[in-house]
Amino acid sequence: MALLAEEIVEEWLNRNGYFTIRGMKLGVHEIDLLAIGQTEDDAVECRHIEVQASMRPVSYISRVPKAAQRRGKAANSSKRTDEELREGVAEWVTTKYKHPRKLSLMEKLWRGNWSKELVINNVKSEDEVALIKGHGIRILRLVDVVSSLKKRGDFTAAGADFVDLIHMGESAQQGAAADAKKRRG
Repeated sequence: MALLAEEIVEEWLNRNGYFTIRGMKLGVHEIDLLAIGQTEDDAVECRHIEVQASMRPVSYISRVPKAAQRRGKAANSSKRTDEELREGVAEWVTTKYKHPRKLSLMEKLWRGNWSKELVINNVKSEDEVALIKGHGIRILRLVDVVSSLKKRGDFTAAGADFVDLIHMGESAQQGAAADAKKRRG
């Protein structure tokens, strides 16, 4: 699901005029999406977007803090204290958005401010999302991205086939509902 969600987000960015790079590998680290576009007032806008798009989340977005892992707690443990959740989110934000190799790469691509954004679908903990947002990360919902794509024209880019599949499924559901209504009434 994650790769499909990344393609949908990339399609959304492309349709909104952004040049994108997806899946940039830096050793064991990866950047989901980098996007560069021009605003209406001709300024350059740079966006760093991570995507976490689980349908049925069984774990948190962040891991258990390293200190708790050294004490024997599993990295993906679903039982966390408030402090472990705060520390885990802080470590996750640092790894995802503040890693020196990532910052260096973004600086080489464009010198300027890069936004920090996270696209999510269903999450285990809205408290965790609030903590992530508290680190200056803009939170976007995948459902809103897909809704925005439905409103756009028919310009196509890399993820167009996935968007078409989503729309096809929705059209089929709407058609079936209309047929059922006709039969009832």
